[in-house]
Amino acid sequence: MSSTAGSLPATPSLEAPERLASLELLLLGAIWGASFLFMRVAASDFGPVALVEVRLALGALVLLPFLWRARARFPLRLWPKLALIGAINAAVPFILFAWAAERAPAGIGAISNALTVLFTALVGLLFFGERIGGRRALALVVGFAGVVVLASGRTAGSGIGMAVAAGATAAFLYAVGLHLVRRHLTGLPSGAVAAATVGASALLLLPFAVAAWPSQPVPLQSWVSAALLGVLCTGLGFVMYYRLIARLGAGRVSTVTYLIPVFGVAWAWMLLGETPTWSMGVSALLILGSVAASQKAR
Repeated sequence: MSSTAGSLPATPSLEAPERLASLELLLLGAIWGASFLFMRVAASDFGPVALVEVRLALGALVLLPFLWRARARFPLRLWPKLALIGAINAAVPFILFAWAAERAPAGIGAISNALTVLFTALVGLLFFGERIGGRRALALVVGFAGVVVLASGRTAGSGIGMAVAAGATAAFLYAVGLHLVRRHLTGLPSGAVAAATVGASALLLLPFAVAAWPSQPVPLQSWVSAALLGVLCTGLGFVMYYRLIARLGAGRVSTVTYLIPVFGVAWAWMLLGETPTWSMGVSALLILGSVAASQKAR
């Protein structure tokens, strides 16, 4: 229907920014899902420790402006705590996921990563006195059943059980790190905290990375994957994450948990030819279903 000469001028749609933010959330899921693809490509050439050092160093460079703007709020006495939290929340989990990527398809790590939400509730119960209801307790049981299914599957990778154990341990450390950030770094700018913990992790890991640096030249494809892992998945990924929290709220942005395994498996299937197995599908349904139930129980 055409407008008449007397019509009021159209007002901009208020839904446009909302749709743009939703697309950005989808993009973030795609980026973080791709991190498992990049680790799968580069881990065998770099080794887990050297690869993670490149990832952390590049990620810290991208995030550095956040820390620089808030540098007055990060006194020297705070840095030992930042380094410890960085090791728990970044360096060690990244190494575990990279180690797993050497031994199992990328989708295994992506699915294991979703356990972070469940482990956050469990860590709160075991170490910080937080209570969980019956629904969340059931969600934990179902989620761990998904881990058993995932570890029991047969894939083209070797050491599948150990890879799942490494991924689950990394997710557990993410959960511990989340609680430590909440209790010890609350009130500090989130982007600056990310920059500080990632940068401190890179410095802590540097001597180990030098000792473990590959003796053979690393292929260009692995260098590109490592660079994308650091700049895109770690640096820009965190920037997008905190920007989305400011626009949509933490609750809605937490739905990226569901997107990461989907994209992780899809990228590996399309670009590496890693065909999803029935065990990966069943475990993903169990784990993501339990995550959904856990979040609804809040």
